Amino acid sequence: MVFNLQSCSFKILSCILFFVTLLLPTISGDCTCDAEATKTHNSSTALKYKLGSIACILVASAIGVCIPLLGKKFPALSPENDIFFMIKAFAAGVILATGFIHILPDAFNKLTSPCLDQNPWGNFPFTGFFTMVSAIGTLMVDTYATNYYERSHFNKQVNADEERSGSEHAGHVHVHTHATHGHAHGSSISTPSQHGTNSSELIRHRIIAQVLELGIVFHSVIIGVDMGASQSVGTIKPLLVALSFHQFFEGIGLGGCISQAKFKSRSAAIMATFFSVTTPLGIAIGIGISSTYKDNSQTALIVEGSFNALAAGILIYMALVDLLAADFMNPRVKQNVRIQIGVNFSLLLGAGCMSLLAKWA
Repeated sequence: MVFNLQSCSFKILSCILFFVTLLLPTISGDCTCDAEATKTHNSSTALKYKLGSIACILVASAIGVCIPLLGKKFPALSPENDIFFMIKAFAAGVILATGFIHILPDAFNKLTSPCLDQNPWGNFPFTGFFTMVSAIGTLMVDTYATNYYERSHFNKQVNADEERSGSEHAGHVHVHTHATHGHAHGSSISTPSQHGTNSSELIRHRIIAQVLELGIVFHSVIIGVDMGASQSVGTIKPLLVALSFHQFFEGIGLGGCISQAKFKSRSAAIMATFFSVTTPLGIAIGIGISSTYKDNSQTALIVEGSFNALAAGILIYMALVDLLAADFMNPRVKQNVRIQIGVNFSLLLGAGCMSLLAKWA
């Protein structure tokens, strides 16, 4: 069951990257809105900064996503510890600010650009529409995936309980005089139900982690391509620093979800690696297509604006519903004033830090 869930998620993520890789080299246009016409262009110097940014962002992403995964070695970072609620609240604030402050305004700018035809792009608020559809779609996927795997697990558990009951009955027929035999088996029947409840929660956390990574991948590839395709040193310099912090904070958010989902070490490593390489891969794609890529062409504006709007819907939904609402309503949080103050402060701190980065990226 877990293998099928993860393999399906990895296939979806891989298809997204493959689609973007095929589509973006074709993006060019004749629009005369030159976004970088007044900026200094130096291809060789810009290339050096781009290559440096690949290394910096890769390291920052890897460190960010691995910090929560170190809970096995550092008990303070374990999901069972109270401080983990504060780490997740900080991360949720980062993800929420990413959706509202970084991605959504950029999607608005691209889909309302004067380089696009007035009909239909100027006559309908496509950014809000795509974001709404994405949030609703995430809700549906979240709900149906959770229900499907819970039913699948429940059916397997029922079959296992029936087999166990059959073997217990057979044993009771042969040794019915031994009262202790029946008692021993009777007390073990409650264990599968408890295990089933824990498994249901685990499935929920795993779906959250993988849907969240799906939304992050959308955004990470786009910002990587934008940076890689730029020929302006003045644009790349602040982006290098800002995106390093951006990916670091976003990695903490994703890493916290992966840690809580308790994936096996191999699976957690694959998800962490996938997150770490998406933005550097986007930069590499951008470098490869920089000679033909025009960020103000109609195709580029539509593709990037639509992808950003979809990513914003996913991240905003995940941050509010699956991360913040779930943790803030947790009995451990509601019954402890110290944790309540901590998670609220961490939420504001995370959202504030990520919002501040919007000044540069």
